[in-house]
Amino acid sequence: MIYIRKFMKVLFVCVGNTCRSQMAEAICKSLGHSADSAGTHPGSEVNPNAIIALEEKGIETAGLRPKSIDYIDTEGYDKIISMGCGVHCPNIRIDHDWGLDDPHGKPLEIYRTTRDSIIELLGNLIKKETDA
Repeated sequence: MIYIRKFMKVLFVCVGNTCRSQMAEAICKSLGHSADSAGTHPGSEVNPNAIIALEEKGIETAGLRPKSIDYIDTEGYDKIISMGCGVHCPNIRIDHDWGLDDPHGKPLEIYRTTRDSIIELLGNLIKKETDA
């Protein structure tokens, strides 16, 4: 049996693009896929707790920065995933809404839990796409 891993190009969207979507972008890239993230109302910097949570797992954080969905060409992505932006979701194709609570302003442990949830959700998505 030959195992073929499907390469994916994924866009993660949320409101501030400082926590959840940044972690998802970095984790997805660490798994060998192409990933970007953007927000409807991006903050000025990636949350330091998001950086800590990623680096604890050895995930590269260089180059992460908040970006506006207004400047992202959404064509060409295999999947566009909302992290749980609710009424603030942009008017674009959303393939999955992961409904993750925003850890902004919460303790580091909540960022770790969010990170681990993203790892699990991405693993399930990759497995599903590979099995398809």
